[in-house]
Amino acid sequence: MEWIYANDNHSTIVNEKNGVIYLTFPKLAAAGVRHGFSTRMGGVSKGNLGTMNLSFTRGDREENVRENFRRIADAIGFEAKDLVFSAQIHETKLRKVTKENRGEGILRETVPGIDGLVTNVPGVPLYTSYADCVPLLFYDPEQKVIAMAHSGWRGTAARIGAKMIHLMEEEYGSQAENIIAAIGPSICRACYEVSEDVWEAFGETFSAEQLPQIFDNKGQGKYQLDLWEANRIILTEAGILPEHLDITDLCTCCNHDKLFSHRASHGRRGNMGAFLCL
Repeated sequence: MEWIYANDNHSTIVNEKNGVIYLTFPKLAAAGVRHGFSTRMGGVSKGNLGTMNLSFTRGDREENVRENFRRIADAIGFEAKDLVFSAQIHETKLRKVTKENRGEGILRETVPGIDGLVTNVPGVPLYTSYADCVPLLFYDPEQKVIAMAHSGWRGTAARIGAKMIHLMEEEYGSQAENIIAAIGPSICRACYEVSEDVWEAFGETFSAEQLPQIFDNKGQGKYQLDLWEANRIILTEAGILPEHLDITDLCTCCNHDKLFSHRASHGRRGNMGAFLCL
């Protein structure tokens, strides 16, 4: 299987179980926490949703989506019926999850308007969905806390990753220097053209010195945005140690035959998922 890598770092591991292809991250894997990021491969959905679509709202048959969740859950090692979903709206609301919330999203409705989930309860798998935006995964091996956040350009400009780290510190006693984190597959700098309003939004939360690190100015109000570098800055400024951080080298748009990409497909696609479970 040939992947298009953005650099020579290769900070993703390609895994296969029973035909399901999913990705993990070296530092989280070394820490022993169950986690994974799904690909398009190993499911039962058809057409532009093929094959591992994990969305109930993109026109797929419900039985297909449920079978896809069963397969990815079996591959990573948790019970699909226990999943707790986010309900993302590209903002920065975070939610503490308890054992009573198991099944919210997969068996019944979940809380709307949530872009980040955190828990310290074993056996409660967390799920956030993607098709170009950035998955952020966190694990504190000292306090036994997991968290994930969905960070598109709005979430990144609003520094949702730092907000999650602060929540882990305040609510669970985590220390940022102990947290292991990953910036997962998303659209890369070369593929992600944005307009002036996005540059202005980042200008409100990033310094003038940092903006050239994350934007290439193409002129006429067009820019290329590096969400990976922006989130690296956010997480390290919030206290994550560089040696505890994996940064993706897989672009969803460049690898749209293996990963769902909203931009590459012009919106005709399914959803992938990031998963974490204590």
